[in-house]
Amino acid sequence: MNNLMGAIQYVLGLGPTVILPIAILVIGLVFGIGFKKAIKAGFTIGIGFVGISLVIDLLTGSLGPAAQQMVERFGLHLTVLDTGWPSAAAGAWASPVAAVLIPIIMGVNILMILTGTTKTLNIDIWNYWHFIAAGATGYILTNSWAFAIFCAILVEVITLFIADKTAPMIGSFYDLEGVSLPTASTASFAPLGFLVGYLVEKIPGLNKIKADPETIQKKFGIFGEPMMMGVVIGWVLGLLAGYDIGKTFKMGITMGAVMLLMPRMVKIIMEGLIPVSEAAREFLQKKYGDRELYIGLDAAVAVGHPAVISTALILVPITILLAVILPGNKVLPFGDLATIPFCVAFIVGSRKGNIVHSVITGTIVMAFALYMATDFAPVFTQLLSAAQFKMPEGVALVSNIDTGGNLLNWLILKLSQLVQPLFM
Repeated sequence: MNNLMGAIQYVLGLGPTVILPIAILVIGLVFGIGFKKAIKAGFTIGIGFVGISLVIDLLTGSLGPAAQQMVERFGLHLTVLDTGWPSAAAGAWASPVAAVLIPIIMGVNILMILTGTTKTLNIDIWNYWHFIAAGATGYILTNSWAFAIFCAILVEVITLFIADKTAPMIGSFYDLEGVSLPTASTASFAPLGFLVGYLVEKIPGLNKIKADPETIQKKFGIFGEPMMMGVVIGWVLGLLAGYDIGKTFKMGITMGAVMLLMPRMVKIIMEGLIPVSEAAREFLQKKYGDRELYIGLDAAVAVGHPAVISTALILVPITILLAVILPGNKVLPFGDLATIPFCVAFIVGSRKGNIVHSVITGTIVMAFALYMATDFAPVFTQLLSAAQFKMPEGVALVSNIDTGGNLLNWLILKLSQLVQPLFM
C-alpha cells in the first residue's frame, strides 16, 4: 500500500502540466478528434498551465512576504497559525484513506456522467486532495473508513453540483465556454458568497455603483486599465508592508505583471481546450441529444481576471484587519493570503466583476472563514501531525483558510462531530 501511494503521489506531484496533457490526449481520442489534434491540444493546455503556474508563483512570491511584513508591522499575536494550502494538501495525501479514495472519487464522477447526474468531467485530478481532506476529517473523528469515504463522496457530489450550476457563469463572465471549475476550495465559497452578494447588491446606494474593470477604465483612463490597477494596488500593499521606495515600486510592477500576463495564459489554455470541448459536445449530442459536457479544470483559469485579482489584493489587508478585530478569532492569516483569488473567483463572477460589491461580499465571507478556521484548528492540527508536519517554533495549533475556512469541509467537521459517539 505504501509503495502504491508513493507511486500515486509521485505522478500527482508532477502537477497539471503533466497530468492535463495526458488526460486531454485520452479525452480527445475518446471523442474522435484524432491523435495529432489531441496531442497538440494536450501540449497546448499543459504549456498554458506552465504559464499560469509561473504567474501564480510570481504572485505568491511577492504577496507572501508583503503579508508577513504587514503581520509583523502591526504586531499581531494570535494563537493559531495559517500554514496555507500546501500543508493541508500534504496532510490529505498522507492520510491513510488517500490511496483508496482516489479511484473511488474518479469512479463516482464517471458514474455521475453516465447517469446524467452531473455534466462535469473533472480532469483536475491534483485537486482531488480537497475531497480526500474531507474524508480524512471524517476518519480522524470517527476512525471509520466507511464514514471517511462517505464524507469524501459527499463533498465531491456537492462540488460537482456547484460546478454544474456555475458553468454558465464561467462561460459568460470568464469567457471559458464548455468549462466548469470543480475545485472544492473555490466552490465552497460560492453558497455563502452568492447569498451575501445578493444582499449587498440590494443595499440602497450600493446597488447603483458600477465598478467593473471596464467601467473603471472608462472613468480613470490609463489608471483604470487592469495593468495599471495592479501597479497601484501593488504600491499600496508595499506601503502597508512598510517597504522602502524601491521595494514598493517593485511590488507595483510585479502586481501589474500578474494582471497583464494571467489572462494571456488562460487564452493559451482555451486555445487547446476548444477543439476537445467542441468534439465532446458533438459526440454527446449525436448519442444523447441535448446533453452537455463540461471539462472540469482547476480554478486557476479564472483567477487571472482583472476583477478577481483586484478584489483579492484589496482583501489581503482587510483579512489581516479582520483577524485583529473579530472577537473570538484565533487564526493569524498568513499562508493562504495569496490564495484569496481562488476563494473569491465565484463571488466576483456572480457580481459580474463589480469590484466594490465583490470586496464587501468578500470581507463578510472572509470573516466567516476565519471563524470556521478557528473552530477547525484542533482537527487540522491532528491532520498535519499525522503527516509528520514540522510545526513552526512556538506554535501549538495550526489551521488555514483554504481547508479550515472551507464551508464544505467545516460542515463535514460538524457532521463528524455529531456522529462521533456512534463510532466510539
